[in-house]
Amino acid sequence: MHSDAAASPNQPAWSELYADHLARQLAQIEAALPLSGCERLLIFSGTDKVLFKDDHVYPFHANPYFRRLLPLPFLADSAVLIEPGSKPKLFYPNPSDFWHQSAGEPEGFWVDSFEIVEIERAGQIGQALTDPASSAFIGEETAMAAGWGLQHCNPETLLHVLDWASSIKTDYELASLRQASQIAVSGHLAAREAFLEGYSEFGINLAYLAVTGQRECELPYGNIVALNENAAVLHYQHQQRMAPEKIHSFLLDAGAQVNGYASDITRTWAYPAGSAGSVAFNALLKQMEQLQLKLCEQSVAGASFVELNRRCHEMLAQVLVESKLVRCSAEAALEKGITRTFMPHGLGHLLGTLVHDSAGRVSDAKGTELAPPPEHPFLRLTRELQPGMVLTIEPGLYFIEPLLVELANRAESKLVDWAVVEKLRPFGGIRIEDNLRITEQAPENLTRDAFAGLESA
Repeated sequence: MHSDAAASPNQPAWSELYADHLARQLAQIEAALPLSGCERLLIFSGTDKVLFKDDHVYPFHANPYFRRLLPLPFLADSAVLIEPGSKPKLFYPNPSDFWHQSAGEPEGFWVDSFEIVEIERAGQIGQALTDPASSAFIGEETAMAAGWGLQHCNPETLLHVLDWASSIKTDYELASLRQASQIAVSGHLAAREAFLEGYSEFGINLAYLAVTGQRECELPYGNIVALNENAAVLHYQHQQRMAPEKIHSFLLDAGAQVNGYASDITRTWAYPAGSAGSVAFNALLKQMEQLQLKLCEQSVAGASFVELNRRCHEMLAQVLVESKLVRCSAEAALEKGITRTFMPHGLGHLLGTLVHDSAGRVSDAKGTELAPPPEHPFLRLTRELQPGMVLTIEPGLYFIEPLLVELANRAESKLVDWAVVEKLRPFGGIRIEDNLRITEQAPENLTRDAFAGLESA
């Protein structure tokens, strides 16, 4: 089975990068294994889940611990056995099946790093274990593991260490994340053209998929393709088949996946001319673009992400004043919580094999909780930034119906210019999201580098 990267253009030196990456992953696991009281570790990719009362399955994605070891994010019923001092063993399912196409012979830059044991079914993994009682298990299928004699399933001490270590990306992971950004950006540019040509949400999504070459079930998350007021729904999950009579704005939150690593990119566009509301929305869009760029510049090693989130709301308050959405000072808009009506989500999150990657809200490798401030409960990252982290910066400004209703019923309602709100409500909202690699100096902006490269090509 080929890895995701095997057919990708402009390939990095995957074999060399992967060898170093895997060595680091194995060293981390071997150092942490004693914390679980076990001598070896079995990481199971996961198994297909059948629909209730049916005989076909949901789209499969291997769990993140498996994906950190192998660029096989869609390989079910597989496992890696890690025993210190030995070459890792991969149980590779390649059944003889006339209903489905088998995985095929294992091939790719990762093959030489494993002792590969081909199996017909997952049950053979349990049969091959020589001492299951002294082995730890990572995976969702704990009942199956218990049937194999594995007694130490998902030991928290081990998971916390591995999650904490995963926050700092290897060169192989960074190469995968960069390529995932490049693929996603190619889709964003195609989607923008489709938007400007008047396509429906459904048609825009098809344009995105065609250019990226990734099926919907292969994407790291379901694309958010939102025209007009649908952009006010943060995780808008539908795609209208018909374009609205008047198209005002377009928000696209869409990524791609390479070697099991995700990109997560959002852009908002509007027509350059039109109604008075269009002029105001385009001006607001430019203000949010500048706000987002300033926050990216401030995302450096040593910065507190909680503090960056606070600065985001300070700047957002100033945008509300300058756009005349509020009739008070920026300080008052912040103090009265008005900014949280217009941006209820957090500024960003860690990114890796998971879109919302592990260990964003802990302070150490023991998993000590580092909770978000009470006024920003949805903030997914509360840590100090470190070199090698990859994260998103995604400020937004939305006209969300239930939150506006709630604000209208508060005493602070008098501080809002509701006529301006009504003028902008049909546009839904704005989100701009980049993927950054943190360094000691200015961050590497994977997203804008990809846009710059593709738009100049």
